[in-house]
Amino acid sequence: MGYLALLRAPHVTRLLLGTLLGRLPAGMTALVIALALRDAGTPYSRIGLATAAYAIAAAIGGPVLGRIVDRTGQPRVLLASAVVAGVGYALLALAPGSVWAAPLGAAIAGLAMPPLEPCLRALWPAVVDEEQLDTAYAFDSAAQQLLYVAGPLAVAGIAAAFSPVTALWTAAGLGLAGALVVATAAPARAWRAPARHASSGLLGPLRSPGLVLLLVGLAGAGWTVGAQNVLFIAYAENHRGDLPGGAGLLLALAALGGLVGALGYGAVKWRSTTATRTWVIALAMAASYLPLLVLPAPLPMAALALLSGIGLAPLLAAAFVLIAELAPTGTVTEAFAWLITLFATGNAAGYAVSGALVSHSLTAVALCAVGGIGLGGVLLFGTRRWFRTTGTAGRGSGNCDADLGSVAPA
Repeated sequence: MGYLALLRAPHVTRLLLGTLLGRLPAGMTALVIALALRDAGTPYSRIGLATAAYAIAAAIGGPVLGRIVDRTGQPRVLLASAVVAGVGYALLALAPGSVWAAPLGAAIAGLAMPPLEPCLRALWPAVVDEEQLDTAYAFDSAAQQLLYVAGPLAVAGIAAAFSPVTALWTAAGLGLAGALVVATAAPARAWRAPARHASSGLLGPLRSPGLVLLLVGLAGAGWTVGAQNVLFIAYAENHRGDLPGGAGLLLALAALGGLVGALGYGAVKWRSTTATRTWVIALAMAASYLPLLVLPAPLPMAALALLSGIGLAPLLAAAFVLIAELAPTGTVTEAFAWLITLFATGNAAGYAVSGALVSHSLTAVALCAVGGIGLGGVLLFGTRRWFRTTGTAGRGSGNCDADLGSVAPA
């Protein structure tokens, strides 16, 4: 009933659907860049350069756009960034074989990726009642699991039916459409961040030690996900013919586990503090990865893939609430953007290190996956006193100048 009540609340369905639509390109871009450039005869070295340009630019652009949102509001930033990102996709689509246009287009698309994720998370406290926040963040986290399954599937379908270049144009259109839906919604138009404290300076939300420690711990979860991808790909290659669907099946099961975990987390009325739930879930997630060290036969491995995915989405859902509590006044959108950046950085590092280990030992890759979230969970437990908050998630993180309760539901 918690999810039904959430979806019936004014504006919730519109914001969720608009954000999902606009975030779909994030699940499409890495694959579609590779397919489009390869289709144009581009060597793998330049494909790697273009995809790296996109990832690095997105990691840099997210916090910058988040800071601008905190200072100027959501609509203008969302719409302007969607248009600029569309220009980047257009460059890629028009000249995928170009030595300079392809990496430049990828960098522009990443740098200007509309900050829909942090904007939605900054909006939740202004849209739902405080007792619904855990449910809202859990539902948000569950939806994110779907994106990274739906994105590659959409790319594969569009590329097969039309061409990879058509998938690039589609990504540009989806980003703009999603930004329009959210930016024109009453909560986004009314939301304003409180004035930043004068001491924020260049560090912004990173002047909060508790927030920095939380983000570093969550980077460990990102590391684990990156290493898990390599583990599943290599395992599937070693069991070719014995594992229907190969690595795709294992990754899909992990995503399904995340979806189940998030929905279960949001359905529970928690009595423990958000900070306690965060480190407990992180350590539980590490424990769920330990059985992967056994590297069992394909059927048990599929079950372990499902188990390993269960903790990630609840961990992120709890972390979303804690970030809103820990972020200094007027910096909440930027703080959520830093989460995306740190998680993606950890993901890339885990992918790279496990990629270097995979030719030597698959067990070492599994240990690499366990180690990321294990160390992250230990860090969160050991520094838990830094996460003490008033327990009023999102209060002071943003407000609405309009009475949203009087606005017609979206």
